[in-house]
Amino acid sequence: MKDDDLNPFQFGSVAVEKSFADREAETAELASDMRNGQDVVVFAPRRCGKSSLVSSVAQALTAKRMLVARVDLMTTPTKERLAAALATSIFERMASPLERAKESALAAFRGLQVEPSIGVDARSGAFTFSFGVGQKAAAIDATLERLLQLPAELGGGRRRAALVMDEFQEIVEIDPDLPKLLRSVFQRQPDVSHVYLGSKRHIMERIFSDANEPFWRSAKPLELGPIEPEPFARFIAERFRATGKSVENDALAELLASTGGHPYATQELCYFLWEQTPAEGSASPVSLRAAIAAVLRSEHAHFTLLWEGCSAPQKMLLQALAVEPGRPYRADYRIRHGLPAATNVQKALTALEKREVAVRAEGEWRIAEPFLAEWLRENVAATARRA
Repeated sequence: MKDDDLNPFQFGSVAVEKSFADREAETAELASDMRNGQDVVVFAPRRCGKSSLVSSVAQALTAKRMLVARVDLMTTPTKERLAAALATSIFERMASPLERAKESALAAFRGLQVEPSIGVDARSGAFTFSFGVGQKAAAIDATLERLLQLPAELGGGRRRAALVMDEFQEIVEIDPDLPKLLRSVFQRQPDVSHVYLGSKRHIMERIFSDANEPFWRSAKPLELGPIEPEPFARFIAERFRATGKSVENDALAELLASTGGHPYATQELCYFLWEQTPAEGSASPVSLRAAIAAVLRSEHAHFTLLWEGCSAPQKMLLQALAVEPGRPYRADYRIRHGLPAATNVQKALTALEKREVAVRAEGEWRIAEPFLAEWLRENVAATARRA
């Protein structure tokens, strides 16, 4: 199959190489921070490209011989599994590049207080680490501490090093005392960059902005917002051209207006728009409307589950925000949309914010996912009319 037969847009997975759109300024900033040993916490709305940005930067820095290990705390619900993930990533991404023989690279992991079981993945041939459950708390803590010290020691002034921790808000779920342990190690590693990502902003903000937390003001914040229309338009047009198709200016402008430059939503809509466009054809506003309908069908199950998980006040609030983003706790807004008392609205807003369904910007509230508002207007409103 030729490349121009393949859809050039990706959503739902980390965007890499040609699929990664813009973010030139943020890419340069993060790369510089990581090379300089600066700790960074990446803040962004849900599905706004945090992982894609960090993966792109890590890949580029690794190509320049920097040592970059990465762990996803969503997959490590216990301290034993966190230790295993750290050991595996540090071994593969840091120790192994420094040693010609894999066995030599294992030397750094000898003498851990809790001895790991080391195996070999039958498919990839990669070494895997595991730690038995039921370890004494002090022993597994000492093992974690030793593993966290390794990035600085392996770099040892020879190679720059960075440790990326994805879904970092899970650290408090694994053990509320773990942030103290991590911070005690990281603050003695001025040459190692620690990059923190998280999908639950309210928890991440508490970890890094609360004066009572160990990580208070310990990392430089990097904010990711929507991508500006001009660079996103260039990216979309180029991806269409690369596959022998084109997109009309009116359709392109309408597409970006509907997604607001949200990376995930834009890539998703572009995916379906490309599918609607015939070979050597041009995407039109008519094609775009068909693509939006396809997106809503694709997201229907997800949005239905989200809707069913909301309380009655939350549902009323979402219906109002789908029609009119704004300040729903104000009396005139509540009257217009038949909302309950301000205290109930505030509780609903807090719950929706925690679930990252609603977000606040410059004092106004809106629905976070661009197509959820469209789905609410089409499905919930239509159901109410039929009732």
